[in-house]
Amino acid sequence: MFAEQLKLTFPLLSDFGTREMAKAYGVLRPDGMCNRITYVVDKEGKIAFVEIGNTAIDPTATDEACSRLAHRAATAK
Repeated sequence: MFAEQLKLTFPLLSDFGTREMAKAYGVLRPDGMCNRITYVVDKEGKIAFVEIGNTAIDPTATDEACSRLAHRAATAK
């Protein structure tokens, strides 16, 4: 699994088969391909971070965004 290979600490969602999420997020192109975009969605369902383009395949920024959200949640208690 991709997430295990990269030792990610957050869940991934891919809808390669159905493209339903790509349609919902407006990233499905007319040719049926998707733009490379990574979203971090917080526990309230709000988009907290977006990475667009070729850099979106590198999970480093996403992991940092998740860490920031976790820290923010911990200090808010």
